[in-house]
Amino acid sequence: MRLYVCVLEARGLPVEPAGGVYARVKVGRERARTRAVEPAEPGGAAAWNEEFAFEVGAGEEGEVVEVGVARRREGGAGRREVLGRVKLPVPPPAQAASGANGARRSVPPTWFTLRPKHRRKGRAAGAPDCGKILLTFSLYGENNDNTVIHSSTCSSSRSGTDVEIERSSYREHSGTNGVMVDSPRSSAVAQTCLDDSDRSTLANSSTVSEDDSLIEPSTPTAKSAHDRDAELSVPDASFEEAMEAMKSGSSTPDMPDDLGGGTIFEHTYLVESKDLNSLLFGPDSQFSKDLRELQGTMDYDEQPWTWKSQDPPSLTRTCRYTKGGTKLMKDIKTIEEQTYLKADGKSFAIMTRVRTPEVPFGNCFEVVLLYKITQSPELSSGEESAHLTVSYNLEFLQSTMMKSMIEGSVKDGLKENFESFAEILSRHVKVADSAGMDKEQLLAPLQTDQQSHIRLAYKYFCNFTVISTVIMAVYVLVHILLSRPGPLMGLEFSGLDLPDTFGELITSGILVLQMERLLNMVAHFVQARIKRGGDHGVKANGDGWLLTVALLEATSLPPVSCGSVDPYVVFSCNGITRSSSVQLQTQEPQWNEIMEFDAMEEPPAMLDVEVFNFDTPFDLAISLGHAEINFLKHTSTELADIWVPLEGKLAQTCQSKLHLRIFLENTKGPETSMRDYLNKMEKEVGKKLHVRSPHRNSTFQKLFSLPHEEFLIADYACSLKRKLPLQGRLFLSARIVGFYANLFGHKTKFFFLWDDIEEVEVSPPSFTTVGTPSLVFTLKSGRGLEAKNGAKSQDKEGRLKFQFHSFGSFSKASRTIIGLWKTKSSAVEQRAKLEEDQDDEGYDDLDDVQSLLSIGDVNLSREYTVEHPIDANLLMGVFDGGPLETRTMSRVGCLDYTATPWEETKPGVLERHASYKFNRYMSIFGGEVASTQLKSPSEDGDGWTVYDVMTLHNVPFGDYFRVHLRYDIRSVAVAASEPASCRCEVLVGIEWLKSSKFQKRIARNICDKLAHRAKEVLEVAGKEITSAMSG
Repeated sequence: MRLYVCVLEARGLPVEPAGGVYARVKVGRERARTRAVEPAEPGGAAAWNEEFAFEVGAGEEGEVVEVGVARRREGGAGRREVLGRVKLPVPPPAQAASGANGARRSVPPTWFTLRPKHRRKGRAAGAPDCGKILLTFSLYGENNDNTVIHSSTCSSSRSGTDVEIERSSYREHSGTNGVMVDSPRSSAVAQTCLDDSDRSTLANSSTVSEDDSLIEPSTPTAKSAHDRDAELSVPDASFEEAMEAMKSGSSTPDMPDDLGGGTIFEHTYLVESKDLNSLLFGPDSQFSKDLRELQGTMDYDEQPWTWKSQDPPSLTRTCRYTKGGTKLMKDIKTIEEQTYLKADGKSFAIMTRVRTPEVPFGNCFEVVLLYKITQSPELSSGEESAHLTVSYNLEFLQSTMMKSMIEGSVKDGLKENFESFAEILSRHVKVADSAGMDKEQLLAPLQTDQQSHIRLAYKYFCNFTVISTVIMAVYVLVHILLSRPGPLMGLEFSGLDLPDTFGELITSGILVLQMERLLNMVAHFVQARIKRGGDHGVKANGDGWLLTVALLEATSLPPVSCGSVDPYVVFSCNGITRSSSVQLQTQEPQWNEIMEFDAMEEPPAMLDVEVFNFDTPFDLAISLGHAEINFLKHTSTELADIWVPLEGKLAQTCQSKLHLRIFLENTKGPETSMRDYLNKMEKEVGKKLHVRSPHRNSTFQKLFSLPHEEFLIADYACSLKRKLPLQGRLFLSARIVGFYANLFGHKTKFFFLWDDIEEVEVSPPSFTTVGTPSLVFTLKSGRGLEAKNGAKSQDKEGRLKFQFHSFGSFSKASRTIIGLWKTKSSAVEQRAKLEEDQDDEGYDDLDDVQSLLSIGDVNLSREYTVEHPIDANLLMGVFDGGPLETRTMSRVGCLDYTATPWEETKPGVLERHASYKFNRYMSIFGGEVASTQLKSPSEDGDGWTVYDVMTLHNVPFGDYFRVHLRYDIRSVAVAASEPASCRCEVLVGIEWLKSSKFQKRIARNICDKLAHRAKEVLEVAGKEITSAMSG
């Protein structure tokens, strides 16, 4: 059975000493208390008008309701003084039987005399009492249903488990400090309860107390308040109908101010305010389900919305759930009470009180949250928007020395929870700020903002040099037309007219120099416009991870030592390169160009950006600055509008910056992309990879501050080898390898990218690794410096090494890690297939192999000679299309390398085609290479000769020449006791298809670059073969 006790007011309380007084109600082991109020003078009156609910047993005799009044002393560190109390028996089973089937037995409002808690010796029985208190209570049967929306003045939505720290059911927020004030419902409660006493029998009141002298019947009053409350009831109403009922109320309260703790969440969304309200607080909301799944919430129990019969009426509900535990904290049971303070159809205010009694000092405080949803002005696009603000306050129910610690923990917990809140909410509704706008809306102004050739030429040639040259040339031309031929003088003869004075000589020289300068400017402009950024406006192909980069502008670019600043930008991501157009003669360029990268199967981790000064296509480029954008360290909001500071001595001195808008989106969707990636990795790893739960993924993302698209693949307990082994956990995801350890509060945390890893090796057991095998990660030179604190060592080349050992299952961990690394380091086959057609076009240009390889007219120069202690036939493995060639070409900077099998074109001559791309270290333009190769044995039969004719695509002046290489690999005669060796020579030449005044620069640059690459190919192949032979 359920007992409702209503504490109305008290009188005759002592006014001195000062301090708030409150009433305490106890039924069995359940306790509750009212808010503290100051007694009014004269008469020491205090009014509470609060109601509490208790579970009682109808079949038990002797249960007592104890109501006491106490004073809270000021400055007393939580001490209290009991002013008086009264004990009332619960109606016995015989009288409660009539209420067992749902009826209610009520005691009308009655004045009871308060007696001291402890009677002193010698005090007369008729000594003055401690005041009087007005009480009423009702007893409901077991089958009474009180959970639907109702407006009964004696009902409550609380259960007996909540009353331990029970607060008033009719509280209102005042100001920003959360102080409880008297509700307008005070008089209505008293009048309604007194009206109930008119309908109650005198027998009911006679059974309340054994001491009749403690009872004073109260005077009945009017019934208007009860009638008014009954009119506002909406029984069995839906959530939308309840909102309409609050909207149509007679009085609408003002929007409350933000709470004193501060604002923890504030965003504007492209949705109507009423729809946002339904999404957040509607029954069985999908948003709530997604949020619980992400946060790992369990045992969720959501009570229906119920009416609070006050003026104005409001809705309230109670939610109970269990927060998932951690290693240091067990599962936390949470009680959340939500109450609507305002709902007029456009503006909503919801007060939420959160209690966690089971946490340390949980009975000392409760967290108050205020959600305010308001309708924002209509956007320029005509869309509706709503503004959501969440503020908080921490209310302490009793004094504690841990107040500052509790405040800090609550603030950190709220910040973490609302990060998840914002992430889930952004999946359901769009954010209205610039970061949440559609990519098309942000990029639309850049599609049409392109300058014409005429306008660019006007800006480039409108300077003093060009104008003075034109004026002088016109002046001299007019002079020639107006002058008459004179007699021959000095050394002149017919057809040769020499300057007659020094003035004419100086004028002619100036005019020649100016004309040369003008012609150079014209040639420079034409070359720059040829390399005008053909990547702008080219749409991406494929399905997967699409990267779009909008290049807006740059500021404060550094000057160059000679000539003008003509900047352009080169972007590189996952082996794909995009370049911008050249902006002439400006240190504050504006591009407004859009570049899209073809779809990638795996999420990219880095975007390399470098700004160059345009001089000649193959001259040594002058870098004006560079930057690396790590997608894991920036949110999508930050990437949507980011200023990137450029690195480099000149760039850092001038504080150069680049303005970009970057959009990374997954066209397959997160779930599909995750499953496809794991299925692909399973084939490489050779074991089943399971999708981790959203809560575990969210914890992993928060641990390393990663974006929400990063997902966990596997994690292993292990030790990090440094001076002392450090026990922790190794995490593997699609883009990073991370390590986390917490040793007595000292946290070690770092991660590096899969792309930064150069080698993963298995080290045998040793004493330093506690007798267990270990994995050694070697990073590329200069990479992963943020994780240097966890590195075991750093070699002379600047490569960091990390060593992990003591795995629970080394075979399982090593197989997974090495499999993932090999997949990352290998060429991306999908991109090669997408570009296969383009490569075939390059092969068509090389059909006539014989004519291309007739190198009699091409002068080849010997650029490199080396002798290897390896058999010539073994070294020729670098040209057989096997794993040795693939690994070698990948290491020397040839991306997406593919080669066809060797086919015999004529006796003794084999032919094949190859294609690949240069990385940005080999060529600043990237560039694609289509190669035709012929292999034949040497004339004396002691070796091989390989001819290689390369055509370069997507580089300036690439159609002006072809590159010829010849590899001569010969066996060297040695003694029988000595190992076999071979001699390798590399010859390089340029075949010119068109004439150009830059032939010398291009030839020098090409020969140096390709000779260096050929040297690296042979050296890397030699090391691979030697390592394989020794292993």
